[in-house]
Amino acid sequence: MQTHGPNSTIAMTEEIKQADRIQTSLLNGIEKKVLVWLAERQPKWVTSDFLTFLGVLGAALAGAGYWLSDNNLAWLWLSTFGIILNWYGDSLDGTLARVRKCQRKIYGYYLDHTIDGICEGLVFLGIGLSNLVYLPLALIAHILYLLMTINVSINAHLRGQFKLTYAKLGPTEFRLIVIIINTLMLAVPAITDYRLHTSILGHNMVFTAFDLAGIIIIAILAAIYLVTILNDARAYAKIDPLIKK
Repeated sequence: MQTHGPNSTIAMTEEIKQADRIQTSLLNGIEKKVLVWLAERQPKWVTSDFLTFLGVLGAALAGAGYWLSDNNLAWLWLSTFGIILNWYGDSLDGTLARVRKCQRKIYGYYLDHTIDGICEGLVFLGIGLSNLVYLPLALIAHILYLLMTINVSINAHLRGQFKLTYAKLGPTEFRLIVIIINTLMLAVPAITDYRLHTSILGHNMVFTAFDLAGIIIIAILAAIYLVTILNDARAYAKIDPLIKK
């Protein structure tokens, strides 16, 4: 039977504390300094929960911008703004709590990762509903991203390491890559107008530049995920070897 109260809360908090946060992404050093600088200058009425809401709003705007880009490609500017707003809210909420020394480790951990899943779904859904990318490609990219996120949570539980970085790329770097792709689509008409006509299994297919970028990203994510789980499996096999009877 589960027990509730101060003792169970302390136990849960200690378990969360034991997972060391490992962030070795390319922009991590400068990003930390920027986030602390921003957190120290937030008005008192700005709370971590408010910033979390801003992150969700940003993801919704990003998804809406992609969806609306069918009518006018200029809506990609809304997507770029939404991605920046999502970074601001999602990255700053925890930093603000740490700077103000008002962390709620259990509530914050739960809310942060729950909201992350919702935000990712909003963005990928918006991309998939647009004519920029085939919906199956958007869904495959989303599935791979979720698998990588699940792997992070598994390692946090088993190894006590909350590693947010894959091949020096973290959430911020992935956001930046998407912003660069958006900007190129808007600034270079040749990229926007590009179409690759091909046939796959007897079906005529037309791929846009966004489709091809999506395929490249999917290939990179798949390779990173495969290498990661193979390395993790080897490590866990050594920790928990098969005992012959």
